[in-house]
Amino acid sequence: MIRVMVVDDHPIWRAGVARDLGERGFDVVATAVDGAAALRIIPAARPDVVLMDLHFGSGEPAGLSSPSGAETTGRIIDGWPDTRVLVLSASGAHADVLAAVQAGASGYLVKSASVEELVDAVRRTAEGDAVFTPGLAGLVLGEYRRMARQPRSDVPTLTERETEVLRQVATGRTARQIADALVISHRTVENHVQSALRKLQLHNRVELARYAIEHGLAE
Repeated sequence: MIRVMVVDDHPIWRAGVARDLGERGFDVVATAVDGAAALRIIPAARPDVVLMDLHFGSGEPAGLSSPSGAETTGRIIDGWPDTRVLVLSASGAHADVLAAVQAGASGYLVKSASVEELVDAVRRTAEGDAVFTPGLAGLVLGEYRRMARQPRSDVPTLTERETEVLRQVATGRTARQIADALVISHRTVENHVQSALRKLQLHNRVELARYAIEHGLAE
């Protein structure tokens, strides 16, 4: 059972998300009103996935010293690297999406998503996929392409097929979706992913997607 913590300052929204996930088989181990509360709770709760809002203070009063959702995400990733953070925010602003990804979030979902989309996103996040609301991944990739202006000599050499797979991973597609898009087998996709992970000295698909974005390798 996937263990989930919900961090949001709106009590009705927080309770509703927790209820919806619980009814669909997730173990909602904790909820928190803001980043400071989340950081206090997480050592005992040990969730697999944290659903993180970005902006606190518009619902229940957030603590005066509470970090933002992006800062909280970074501190969770640093302190509990096995925990994945999926941002669930009302904002689809470019700057907010970039801040979340830069902090280490595995993905970004807007609150207009359906319950089914949320359930799928949490499951995929727990499995190690990078998950974005449709359209947001393209914004992130485009921004990092603009940032990656200088040639880099530290990028290991990937084969053409590994690079194709890496670009697909960066958009949040599953291995089976990548296999269909490239007309290759699921096993071949996994082999290319594992090869890229070894060459880049990374550990999972989320790190692989972030590497592609940050180094301007994604389309």
